[in-house]
Amino acid sequence: MNSRASNLYRFSFALFDIISLNVICFLLLMVLESVPVSKPYILFLLVANIAWISCAYVSAVYIGKSRRQDGFFKRSIMALLAFSTLLLLFIVAYNYSYSRLYVFSCMGSFGIVLVVSRTIAMGTSHYLQKQKPFSKKIVVVGYNELSKRLVDIYGEGQSRRKFEVEGYFESAENVKELSKYPILGDLDEVISYSLENKVQEIYSTISPEKNEHIYQMAQEAERNFIRFKLVPDFSSFVNRKVYIDFERDIPILSMRPEPLEEYDGRFKKRVFDVLFSAFVIVAILSWLVPIIAVFIKLSSKGPVFFKQLRSGKNNQPFWCIKFRTLRMNDEANSKQVTRNDNRITRVGKFLRKSNLDEMPQFLNVFMGDMSIVGPRPHMLKHTEEYSQILNEYMIRHFVKPGVTGWAQINGYRGEITEKRQLRGRIEHDIWYMENWSMWMDLKIILLTVYKTVKGDEKAF
Repeated sequence: MNSRASNLYRFSFALFDIISLNVICFLLLMVLESVPVSKPYILFLLVANIAWISCAYVSAVYIGKSRRQDGFFKRSIMALLAFSTLLLLFIVAYNYSYSRLYVFSCMGSFGIVLVVSRTIAMGTSHYLQKQKPFSKKIVVVGYNELSKRLVDIYGEGQSRRKFEVEGYFESAENVKELSKYPILGDLDEVISYSLENKVQEIYSTISPEKNEHIYQMAQEAERNFIRFKLVPDFSSFVNRKVYIDFERDIPILSMRPEPLEEYDGRFKKRVFDVLFSAFVIVAILSWLVPIIAVFIKLSSKGPVFFKQLRSGKNNQPFWCIKFRTLRMNDEANSKQVTRNDNRITRVGKFLRKSNLDEMPQFLNVFMGDMSIVGPRPHMLKHTEEYSQILNEYMIRHFVKPGVTGWAQINGYRGEITEKRQLRGRIEHDIWYMENWSMWMDLKIILLTVYKTVKGDEKAF
């Protein structure tokens, strides 16, 4: 879908949602006799509009780069949950006795409209993609490993769009094996066949550098209203997915997508980190620190906090703050904690098991050295060692380290004794970096709380 159509699609839904929210609130204000049309309720409507626009922006409901319906649905639900939370916080802060029936009817009705509209959009899109009138008849130029992979995807219905693959075009001397799809002819027969059989798209896996006639073929196809697409093969120099961006008319290839390289992504994550960590510091650490400090002091000699240099974003060291859980020792900066480690104090065992020892790291988050969610920071010695074991290890330092992370909730936390454990942790850290979203951060936070309450056997 081109950018203009994508922008129109997103704008249409944004307009529909805002109109729906206001119509629902106004109708309920008129229908419910117990609710007066007064200044507090007009203020509620204004706050509701601001809250929804803010939550929709933070959740990227209307600013995604594609029209993937599943992602659109998830982002909408995330925005709805955040919207409802903000409205309830406003009601508590404003300290006005709003009608509970009105408030929950507004939120519930708007939620139903969102779910129904997204469900209809998803169902309609899925239905249309499967209909024959919306399928495209295509041919593939070139018979090679890349073209066979492409045909497998399109021919087996693995693409989101529906295609009818006619077959390949290739010089007879280059064809050494049979295929499920036929060889339709030589390269000079592509256009004539396409016109006779009403082919809508031609995919060429042969680059113009290898065959100068590809340019002429592309021009002739477009003169006859047949779309011509080049499929570049990057496997000769990189054996993984690559991602293409453009600076004007110059294509730029990158090894991976990085949502947090975009300014709006970093801005949303930082705002969330500051607000969340400020809340934890004021509402929890303000009374928790003195209590835990007393128990730590009673359990063993030494400071309340343990500060250690760890690897941060771009491998810049920072002082990571934790509650001290070990007896004072000379190996704290070189030896990782193991199960049944005799250095762990009695209070420290409880703190580590409950993850309370990590709570002071919200100070690191507030100061900007860490994020709520991200790869867990390792001590400098381990960073040096692990980078020699896995070439991909340093990639995790493209983003800020986190208090919790995708690897941790998937079982890769604690002591590392095997290369397999290290690889699993790094793969999860890189996957998080490539697939980051605010929805994912909230999901990881909730799963972290769940695992903490349930108990994690790897927490020791």
